[in-house]
Amino acid sequence: MSGPNPDTNPQYEAVCRIRDLLASQGVQAYLVGGFLRDLLLGVATRDIDLAVEGDASHLARVLADRLDGSFVPLGERHQMARAVFSMQGEVWQIDVAPLQGTVLDDLKRRDFTIDAMALPLDACGSQDWRRRLLDPCGGQEDIERRLVRAASPSALRDDPARLLRGPRLAASLGFHIDNGTRRLIARDAALVSSVAAERIRDEFLAIVSLPRAKEHLEMLDGLGLLTRVVPELEATRGVGQPREHYWDVFQHSLETVAAAELVTGSDRKEPLLAEVPWDEGMESHFAQVVSDGHNRRTMLRLAALFHDIAKPATKAVDERGRTRFLGHQAEGAALAGDILERLRLSRRGVQMVCGMVEHHLRPTQMSQGAEMPTPRAVYRCFRDLKEVAIDTLYLCLADYLAARGPKLVLDDWDRHVRIVRRILEAGLEKRSPEEKPWLVNGHDLMKALGLSEGSFLGAVLEAVHEAQVAGEVKTREEALAWAGSYVAEGSSDISSELQREEQG
Repeated sequence: MSGPNPDTNPQYEAVCRIRDLLASQGVQAYLVGGFLRDLLLGVATRDIDLAVEGDASHLARVLADRLDGSFVPLGERHQMARAVFSMQGEVWQIDVAPLQGTVLDDLKRRDFTIDAMALPLDACGSQDWRRRLLDPCGGQEDIERRLVRAASPSALRDDPARLLRGPRLAASLGFHIDNGTRRLIARDAALVSSVAAERIRDEFLAIVSLPRAKEHLEMLDGLGLLTRVVPELEATRGVGQPREHYWDVFQHSLETVAAAELVTGSDRKEPLLAEVPWDEGMESHFAQVVSDGHNRRTMLRLAALFHDIAKPATKAVDERGRTRFLGHQAEGAALAGDILERLRLSRRGVQMVCGMVEHHLRPTQMSQGAEMPTPRAVYRCFRDLKEVAIDTLYLCLADYLAARGPKLVLDDWDRHVRIVRRILEAGLEKRSPEEKPWLVNGHDLMKALGLSEGSFLGAVLEAVHEAQVAGEVKTREEALAWAGSYVAEGSSDISSELQREEQG
């Protein structure tokens, strides 16, 4: 276990600068919380937690000024503040909080023992720093045992957000939650509903974003927390599915999260991924941060968790005895939207997840048997799904894997992958048709076909462009001829209601 000295820890220089600045102010300060825990674990971090005697907000402002950084107030109620600064090209942040009573009293009121330790800042760099470590709750021993343990029996009730923070710490550190703390979480699980939505969102998304997300969600479920955070999932438990599905809706949803993690993972050694499209561009795509500090991988996992959430409400048995879930995609998208808005997910994040949920069956509906999707179908898919077209294709792959489970037939999987790969490759090839000059415009159609401005003209123009993207027309003359035939044949793509609207 490394310590805060220049030979073993890269944070030494930053900590010493802060130590010297606060010493000049005559302030007693302590390294605490996650920074000290990570320091003891030998984990590099640039987020420093300080507890100080005196005005924390004032001291954070002093640090920001002296380090040529910026000052960020974190709330008047707790008098906490943050200083953000740059050092050696890296961004660091210092969270400063006032001690609540003596330092030992303060530590005993904290959440978990591994975060309830303190080191006097002036001990940094000294040879006897371990002797000066304050650890009234046994945090060092719990780090050695790799345990997350509540600092006191009332710790979770004092701040119910800790009900989620404990499992998140265990998941992120690879620790276990000790049995006594498990009982406390189960006892107080209902209190999570009193936590601010933003705090629930941050903890929940952090858990979903971690490696082995399915296992962490199962841990939440075992603690009675998962369906407290997302009550709508409870209805999916035990809901049976058609024979091609191995699991009920609830377990299938969790398995789809695991499969989504698999098909978008950076490790491509799994044999099942041999034919799944992947390159540096796809890695960059899913690593793109898109909502609340999280990337596309996390949004895909949310969509995987929610993609069948409306199945209980739409389940029916037809006259042939087959189980159907008609309309579960659209209803699921609406339900997912309600859940994510309740959790205060960003507007973009909500739209992305809902788009994937609504269209998760579309890739399989674009082909018939062994036939590959047509260029026109691919164009419409990418046009309609917009920024989540690629993501939805990978959700489709994950859904297939999670449906079959141990009964997966490799030949069938390979066939499914070929269809998805065809859609992906064709869609990417024509992904930005708007950048290519259109063969005809609205004025051309008005002049050649006698059409007037309005929705009818727009529908014809879009149909002509589809034909262009699909390679059915390649010149202006061919496009005009195609449009004339399209209108004359009264294509079903243009409804009679739309024509009547244009005719007044």
